[in-house]
Amino acid sequence: MGVYNVHERLLARKESEVGTLIDTLAGTDDKLWAREQWPPMEFDRPLTAGAAGGHGPIRYTVTAYVPSTWVRLTFSGPRGFHGFHEYTVLAADKEHTLLRHTLAMNVRGPARLTWPLIWRPLHDACLEDSLDRAELVCTGTVARPARWGRYVRLLRNLAR
Repeated sequence: MGVYNVHERLLARKESEVGTLIDTLAGTDDKLWAREQWPPMEFDRPLTAGAAGGHGPIRYTVTAYVPSTWVRLTFSGPRGFHGFHEYTVLAADKEHTLLRHTLAMNVRGPARLTWPLIWRPLHDACLEDSLDRAELVCTGTVARPARWGRYVRLLRNLAR
């Protein structure tokens, strides 16, 4: 089963300002990952191609990194996830930038059931929280904060 999942936020900031958020991923001053609400993103070394890590049970390796522009993370777990997720910074105009997160993968075996029932709702909530964090860091406010639905709250409670 193929999965293509995109989350994006148009930010009223220059491309260079938004791009610096990517460079902080998994660092001590991570300004992009919603680490207050979700397991922190961690790598075995600073953000660079070849760094391995993940967040919670989701494991991946940095397979491409262009500072302040793009990072691609290729899955190594959970079993059945075959693909990548990435953050990309795209200039919309001189004063606006699109921050995009793309997940593209094929799911096999049990992941054909666990992706739509468990992982996708959690992924979607996590990514919207990440984009809220980016908007807050860039603009000082979040125009329309993400809200977790009942099902996401249930999954999170069951995980505890």
